[in-house]
Parts: sequence; C-alpha cells; structure tokens
Amino acid sequence: MSIFEHPSYDGHEQVYFVTDEPTGLKAIIAVHSTVRGPACGGCRMWPYANSEDALRDVLRLSKGMSYKNAVADLELGGGKSVIIGDSRKHKTKELFEAFGRAVDRLNGTYITAEDVGISTDDMKIVHSVTPHVAGLTDIPEASGDPSPITARGVFLGVEATAKSSFGADNLNGVRVAVQGVGHVGEYLCDYLHAVGAELVITDIHEDSLKAVQEKTGAKIVAPDEIYDVEADIFAPCALGAILNDETLKRLKVKAVAGGANNQLATPEIGQKLHDMGLLYAPDYVINGGGIINVASELKARWQGGKHDPEWVEGKLQKLKATLTEIYDRSKGDDTPPHEVADELARLRLVARHVEMA
Repeated sequence: MSIFEHPSYDGHEQVYFVTDEPTGLKAIIAVHSTVRGPACGGCRMWPYANSEDALRDVLRLSKGMSYKNAVADLELGGGKSVIIGDSRKHKTKELFEAFGRAVDRLNGTYITAEDVGISTDDMKIVHSVTPHVAGLTDIPEASGDPSPITARGVFLGVEATAKSSFGADNLNGVRVAVQGVGHVGEYLCDYLHAVGAELVITDIHEDSLKAVQEKTGAKIVAPDEIYDVEADIFAPCALGAILNDETLKRLKVKAVAGGANNQLATPEIGQKLHDMGLLYAPDYVINGGGIINVASELKARWQGGKHDPEWVEGKLQKLKATLTEIYDRSKGDDTPPHEVADELARLRLVARHVEMA
C-alpha cells in the first residue's frame, strides 16, 4: 500500500523516514500542515511492534496536532515524530544527536518537543545540534516540561465535562478512573486529589503507581481492569486507540475525558459513545495545554521577552470555554463532540488557507 493511500495520511504535507545506522536510530517525522505556522509537536519514543504501527501512530498524531493548534487558536501548524525503541533501554546521547540532526535538516518546518518516553534532558541533547526544539529548561524564554500544563488543561476539561455530563459544580467526591500515571497522568491525579476527587488508577509501571498512590490514596487496579471500574469519568492518559468496540462494552462511566492522544480507534467509535449517552471530550481539545505552554516559549523566542504563565492560563481558560461550547453544540445538534470539534478545526484551517490565497 502506498503511503498516499494510507488511511491516516489525510493530505500530509511531508513525511520523513529517518535512519542512522551507527546509533540505531529509526524515526518518522510527519508534517501535516504548516498553514498556521511551523509544524510543532512532540517526539514520542515507543517500542512499536513494527514500522506500520509507528507510521499509523505518527500520522494520526500529526493530524491531531494540526487540529489541536487550530482549536487552541495558536500560530502553529501540526507535526509529530516518533522514535522506534524502548525509552527505558535504548536511549543514548548519540541517538538523540542523530535525531536532532534529522530535525535540523528540515530547516524549521518542524519544531520538536517532549512526548511519551522523552524528557527535557533528552531534548537538551537534541537542542545541542538544532535550534528547532521547544519545551526547554535552560534558555532565557524556557517554558520547561509541558506535562504539568497539559495536566492542568485536562483537569479544567474534566471540570467542564463533569458539569456538562452530570451537572457537577465541582469534583469533590467525583470518582475518576485514570489510565496511565506517567508525566501527564501523575500531575492530573495531583490536581484531582487536591479538590477531593476519588481516584482509581492503573499503569504498566509499578513504581509509578506506588508513587501516585502514596500521594493521593488512589486505588490501584490491573491495566486491563480499568475498563470495568465503576466511576463517573474515565480519564485515558496513556496511548491511543483504547476506545474501541471491545472496551466500549465494558465501560461503566458517564463520560470520557483524559489526556491521551487519538483515544478513538476509529471515528465511528465517537458516534457509538454518543449513542450510548457517554459524553466524550475530544482529545486534542482537552489536552491542548502542553502545546499552549510551548507556544508561549516560541512566542517569546520569536518576539523577544519571556515565557508568560498568565498568557498560558488565559489560553487554558479559553480552551475550557471552547470545550463547553462544543458540548452545547453537540447536545443541540445531536452530533458527537468529536465531529463538532473536527468541524471547528477544519474551518479554522480553511480560513487561514483563504487568508493566504
């Protein structure tokens, strides 16, 4: 199958396949759209079973970044990258230098940052060979690790979802099942615990689970058992495609609102959630906090000045309002929220195309 016919291709502007034999680097960089600005999106390191899985993931993630940046009204396009490998076993300084050289060859078309399996220390190495890196900690306009801000945005989105789904004015006593307590999931649990939410958590890493449990008193369940937990909200904060025909049958919640990207295995799953009466927070809307934080860093770099936390918080609050508007329109039109969000994103991308014509 040609990449142009790949079901997730969706008119990507550019897709780069990167190998570096000395370091063992195998990576894919996908640039979905630069119509709103340079494509910006994190780099994910994951032990994909095969290159097809990696390609599908990076294409879906890249398109999601275009939509995410458009809905958040940022002057950035959408892109993403993946490195095939186990982040707990295969990281080396030389590997990230090789990845940085690959990013640098794109001359600013793509700006990379942290994502699953990648830390700010890794990005420092990448930055040593290319300026096209964001989410840094050691430059004057640094915004730092975007994970806490992503979690802050997801928390605000959970508040909006609880209000729209079952009329909750706050999250005190609301039961949330959190799938994945990595960078974003752990911070989300901190936010939820601080306002009195009851937590049920799972992850494939026991040390991460124990750390969150000690801080929050959360109940731990096995990874596959999270779908069977009776809760008010299911918050996926791990990898994508976890909402599918099999898992939908098992959900015992009122709503789904979490930080993971590409939660819907297919668009049809969003319709099925809607038909079941489960409110779904479109992932690229609710998890837009991290890229908003990155955008502040880039704005400061390009215009002069410093990272502006107040600007970031204002954008987060606006994103929460946008999510509420999406829910209201979804109810009024009897249309799944993900379709409402997609239409909003496409309209903003088309509008920018028209402006440039």
